Amino acid sequence: MSTTRKGANQAPPRTDLDEYGTHAALVEAVSRYGARGATERLRRIGALVGEAGFQRDAELANTHPPVLATHDRWGGRIDEVRFHPAYHRILGEALRQGAHASCWTDPGPGAHAARAAAFLLLAQVEPGHACPVSMTHAVVPALRTTPAIADEWLPKVTATEYDPELRDPAIKTSATFGMAMTEKQGGSDVRANTTRAVRRADGSYRLTGHKWFCSAPQSDAFLVLAQTPDGLSSFLVPRVLPGGDRNGIRIERLKDKLGNRSNASAEIELEDCGGRLLGEEGRGVRTILAMVEQTRLDCVLGSAAGMRQAVAEAAWHVRHRSAFGGLLIDQPAMTAVIADLQLETEAAVWTGMRLAAAYDGDDPEAVAFRRLATAVGKYRVCQRGPGHAAEAMECLGGNGYTEAFPLARRYREQPVMAIWEGSGSVIALDVLRTLVREPAAFDAFDRELQLARGTDQAYDRHLGRTRELVDAARRDPDGAPRTARRLVEALGLALQASILLREAPAAVADAFVAARLGEERGSGYGALPAGIDVAAVAARA
Repeated sequence: MSTTRKGANQAPPRTDLDEYGTHAALVEAVSRYGARGATERLRRIGALVGEAGFQRDAELANTHPPVLATHDRWGGRIDEVRFHPAYHRILGEALRQGAHASCWTDPGPGAHAARAAAFLLLAQVEPGHACPVSMTHAVVPALRTTPAIADEWLPKVTATEYDPELRDPAIKTSATFGMAMTEKQGGSDVRANTTRAVRRADGSYRLTGHKWFCSAPQSDAFLVLAQTPDGLSSFLVPRVLPGGDRNGIRIERLKDKLGNRSNASAEIELEDCGGRLLGEEGRGVRTILAMVEQTRLDCVLGSAAGMRQAVAEAAWHVRHRSAFGGLLIDQPAMTAVIADLQLETEAAVWTGMRLAAAYDGDDPEAVAFRRLATAVGKYRVCQRGPGHAAEAMECLGGNGYTEAFPLARRYREQPVMAIWEGSGSVIALDVLRTLVREPAAFDAFDRELQLARGTDQAYDRHLGRTRELVDAARRDPDGAPRTARRLVEALGLALQASILLREAPAAVADAFVAARLGEERGSGYGALPAGIDVAAVAARA
């Protein structure tokens, strides 16, 4: 065989690795946030997602996207979404591993952190299936607002088996959930929704209207917002009605998305569609926010998972590829890039795990902290995802830009995390409202920041500047939206730095503060200030 056909100087496939044991930051965070008891389960998941077969399924699920079947062979309306078997294998494995429900079925210290770690590992390799996993996880608090509905659906939602068939919910032992909130005329402004719900004599409701985006339309049921005489309300809408008839959900088309090819999103019409009220009439936004808060957390975890995949693939390549007289990883410019990508990844992973840990307790301090910190973390981490993926792809050069490698897929995927559950400006305005209306939330958030005060001068200076921005926003709430993004970015950096300074190895924490808050900070990846132990940080990738 000729030399050119041997693939000389090419990195071997990055497969059959322990994706948990080799992820130093995640292992440390699991231990720190009380989830050490889940170590064996996480090792099993790490081995699973590292297998060549699992990664092949991830590729197949994305190269063979879902297909909409509106009618059966006899012309009857069925509105089904059909997937490649690889997608079902991945989603089924995620449910078996409890990535959607372990924190609900086995609550206690570390439960949410353990579930977050499992979710992060699975989303690292195939992010599309994480959408229904996340929503099935997040629907639990919303269902609990209505005990009768919770009693019926929670056992199915938290089951660890997977049944993709659309059948009478009474005979199904498991169920997945989707969400349908936004409409053409309003988008994030859900109070502009026009879908109507009419109450019937038996207490049920009939919904009529449209939804511009319905996430995971293959699900067994959805949370849907609709207008009632008392205002916008939240409803549980099953895909199949009791008795086995299809509900009035008409899938008009599947969205042709930039990324997330393996999963489906749809535009739907609701035609005299049966639903059940969740919570109170007119309090739909409040009811569904219990779900949104959880899915925002999963956006952070999903972005962190993407960063981990990106930097791990980049580091693997440069450790096996030679150029200009030596291995790429030993070239100082490349070492700096890998180290910087790893800093961003560590900050995202530690932030996501700290936020998850805040959901383990319902004491006022934890509730107040996560109310603000989840939104701030979502803004900071998710906004950083696309640029991080682009830089990691560049480390692979031309190979990274091809669909044969996973980083092109990851690059397309990362933007959705910043868009889903509130784009940047929506999140920033939510933070402003919280600062003005819920002072206890900022007080709890600020106490978290103060825990690291005095450990680094650059961090202390940043805290002072951030406090000035917060005070200015509170004094002038009408003018604050003009600087909302600057404020939330400052809060996000402060949160990440505080966590790293207290929890991460010194080489990582010191490097992050110098690179993101120091006077010599650069604007691009790899533009690191002097004095950073780049080799030590890059080694953790």
